[in-house]
Amino acid sequence: MLSEDTYFHTLTDAEIWQRYCGFFDLSVDEFMEIQKELLMEEINLVSDSFLGKKIMGNRKPGSVDEFRSIVPLTTYDDYEPYLGEQNEDVLAVKPYYWCHSAGRGGSFKWVPHSLENVEKTVKSFLAATILSSTREKGTVNIAPGLRILAILAPPPYSSGRTVHAFTERFTVRLMPPLESSETEEFQERIRQGFKIAIKDGVDFMAAVASVLVRMGEAFSEQAGGMKLSMSMLHPKVVSRLLRAWITAKISGRGILPKDIWRPKGIMVSGVDTYIYKDSVIHYWGVTPLEFYAGTEANTYAMEGWNRKGMVFLPDTAFFEFIPYEQSLKLKEDNTFKPQTVLLDELKEGEMYEVVLTQPHGMPLLRYRINDLIKVISLSDDEAGVNLPHINFQRRITDVINIGGMANLDEKVLWQAIADTGIKYTEWTACKEYDQNQTYIRLYLELKEEREASEIETMIDEKLRIIDVDYKDVQSVLNLQPVRITLLSPGTFQAFTDEKTKEGADLAHLKPAHVNPPEALIQRLLEFSEMNSKD
Repeated sequence: MLSEDTYFHTLTDAEIWQRYCGFFDLSVDEFMEIQKELLMEEINLVSDSFLGKKIMGNRKPGSVDEFRSIVPLTTYDDYEPYLGEQNEDVLAVKPYYWCHSAGRGGSFKWVPHSLENVEKTVKSFLAATILSSTREKGTVNIAPGLRILAILAPPPYSSGRTVHAFTERFTVRLMPPLESSETEEFQERIRQGFKIAIKDGVDFMAAVASVLVRMGEAFSEQAGGMKLSMSMLHPKVVSRLLRAWITAKISGRGILPKDIWRPKGIMVSGVDTYIYKDSVIHYWGVTPLEFYAGTEANTYAMEGWNRKGMVFLPDTAFFEFIPYEQSLKLKEDNTFKPQTVLLDELKEGEMYEVVLTQPHGMPLLRYRINDLIKVISLSDDEAGVNLPHINFQRRITDVINIGGMANLDEKVLWQAIADTGIKYTEWTACKEYDQNQTYIRLYLELKEEREASEIETMIDEKLRIIDVDYKDVQSVLNLQPVRITLLSPGTFQAFTDEKTKEGADLAHLKPAHVNPPEALIQRLLEFSEMNSKD
């Protein structure tokens, strides 16, 4: 029996809920007490290490306030010479494992993690699983042996590491199996996972929201012409497909994934979650649970059972927050020293840049993860949760400024495109200058015939609805800043195929949505021209 299985065999549902989801019952003061203890333990562990002295100097902070006063804010550049080589000699504690993020310019950001933090990450994953399958406090709908379709990046990405650690501590059937996740291409793993799921069913799904929607769209488009192969002539498969066909027929529509699978819960993360939440429900029949995670400390925050914003976890990292206005000043002047606030000082309606300190002897101290969050409420009286609730906004660098008036980020652009209702494959955007005016250039691959001028008008109208500052751009500057370049069908796939052949990592198979390098834009245009001649 695995370590976490034991609790599900020996504890009551109330005790299980308290073990994994009890942090929702904390007061702000109790949350801060846990944060203080976590930080002071970290200071004691790292103060004599090479990287600890490099960041903190020879002075050991004796309190939270002193730590925030004398220790500078850091970025990955402060650690890269050591962590980039996975040099464990500079660390205070030997890590349990290393994982990496997508990195910058094709290079990875390697980050070590302690055993203690991995254990907490597994608990947080179980918490998300419990919460994703209920809309009532205290209800536990999971047990060892559940089936999870995990459409996530493989190890050594943090998502893959998390799932791997989870399967070592809780009995689960993962689709596709872990052994295939490290040897097969991402698209092939998806196909393999669904092949298993269509026969054996699925209890939970974990993925990026936009990936789930695209799979739902592709499945729905192909379902009408689906032909049973020999591998599909299994009684369970036939029964599942027959039930789906009857359900769709009664509803007067085509088959949707929710007609075939009835997952208890869906867990999603990423900037696109809010944009695609309704589409996830449409295709999969479940309101997804959003969680906020990253390479540096794995799980940061998650929604509760009523899905009204995410709550930070008290013991996965020590959190500080830079008010957005000060974050902007720091971007303009890197000598500026912003004053951070703690969770008990957050203000409703305000945006903040997240700063974290890794716990349990790991090296990242007062580390800027370049994420912006927005505080949507300081409590939830309906659920009885007395902690701040937040939404993830965007990466702080992913923004296009128009005329000094509107800052358009990935979330806003994605929302505007989605709200037009146009059918598209993929997009990317950058800033463009023309006769001293600034524009946003959208490179868009469509699945339907449309004129670029028509789409420019549609997206401009949606942006004026979504973004308060954008509304004034046209009236003040006499400017309609949206410009569209339509790419030929197959352009993004050709780009991905080329990167795959070059051996590029999963995170670098597509251009970034906002401000990709000019060379990548040029390559897209070349592929578009080649495809248009075919």
